[in-house]
Amino acid sequence: MNIQLIRNATLLVTYAGKKVLIDPMLAEKGAYPPFPDSPRQEEQNPLVDLPLPVEMILQDVDAVLLTHLHLDHFDDAAKDALPKDMKLFVQNDADAETVKESGFRHVEVLTAHTEWQGIGLAKTKGEHGRGDILTLTGEVCGVVFRHPSEETLYVAGDTVWYEGVQEEIDRHAPGIIVVNGGDNQFNQGGSLVMSKEDILEVHRAAPHATILSVHMEAVNHWMLSREELAHFAEERGFHSHLLVPKDGEKYDF
Repeated sequence: MNIQLIRNATLLVTYAGKKVLIDPMLAEKGAYPPFPDSPRQEEQNPLVDLPLPVEMILQDVDAVLLTHLHLDHFDDAAKDALPKDMKLFVQNDADAETVKESGFRHVEVLTAHTEWQGIGLAKTKGEHGRGDILTLTGEVCGVVFRHPSEETLYVAGDTVWYEGVQEEIDRHAPGIIVVNGGDNQFNQGGSLVMSKEDILEVHRAAPHATILSVHMEAVNHWMLSREELAHFAEERGFHSHLLVPKDGEKYDF
């Protein structure tokens, strides 16, 4: 298995010989307005450049997986760049219809027991915030990858820590966990993705797993920096189980 962070939540995962692109946000730096009612209103999204040309990112990709359709997970640049005959996995029928309206022809809704090219893909629960903000953020998912030749991989998606994440860890016992850890927030409503305390809870739930924290410092409403998370992990004694990749960085497992 190889996992490469591209930028924000965009990942390239090579798993059991297949390359999957997750949550592609492929626009150039500054292409979109800032998310409203949130920090850094003077900065355009994305805040940073892609580490690779789009053509290199898309090279030899076998499928694309969309945990949800927010701009920072599936943007207009990705819609334009991806071949319309690319295999796309989405979380529900509503997202499937939206993606098909953009011209994509091979769209499949994930389930708890999806099988693709010999790889098990299990849709997982997620909550994109806590309380009233959920009416704004909408439905999201994560995914678990499973294959006899690989460790189990859990990509949690845009979720905070809550009992649903605990249930998925208990059910799947992943060896590798990718969390979206920027603690992104609007000016009201609290965390939309995992805070440093949430990531500590993930470690406590899966103390032997390796955790990768992504979705950091790339869109204007981030609140948790890579440096702060790394320092917190060292203070709390789980730094040896945590990776905080830079954009473009890749790991083999």
